[in-house]
Amino acid sequence: MATEEPSYRSILQEAPFEIREYPSLIAAEVTVSGERSEAVSAGFRLLAGYIFGGNTRKQSIAMTAPVIQNESPNEKIAMTAPVMQSPDPSGWIIRFIMPASYKLETLPTPNDPKVRLVSLPPKRLAVVRFSGIVDDNDVEQQTAVLRAFIAKQKLTAIGTPSLARYDPPWTLWFLRRNEVMLEVTSAQ
Repeated sequence: MATEEPSYRSILQEAPFEIREYPSLIAAEVTVSGERSEAVSAGFRLLAGYIFGGNTRKQSIAMTAPVIQNESPNEKIAMTAPVMQSPDPSGWIIRFIMPASYKLETLPTPNDPKVRLVSLPPKRLAVVRFSGIVDDNDVEQQTAVLRAFIAKQKLTAIGTPSLARYDPPWTLWFLRRNEVMLEVTSAQ
């Protein structure tokens, strides 16, 4: 049984790289803190709860791939006195892309208030594909390789990289499909 993946248009393929244009997508997402591996596990459990019936309709929603993880953007706040509050810089956003058959208004409401349903705008992404079990060092290395490819293509990276994992944890390590993705725009 095939797992649905979001559709996209491939602009350029130069293995292991690709430039893709994604349409607007709907995602269920959570923000969790901790180390990357702990955060993806915690976020996955929360989102799985939603798609396996943890919603107002007790409706199951098909699992899609990939599970996407990226650092929550750090909001910079100017220093003032007194210091009242500071943002948590250690958050991770974990996302499941919803099946294409759903619209934001047709999805059931999550029972858990940590789960948010969001509409993602269309994006152009540069992607590098690799296999294996992923740790922070792998993400750093693949991000550096991807940034070099982006520069070679005379594009500009926007935002922080996302890690996309396509396979369940029981998949043999050498068969696991992973991607680091960065939004890009034409160089200025």
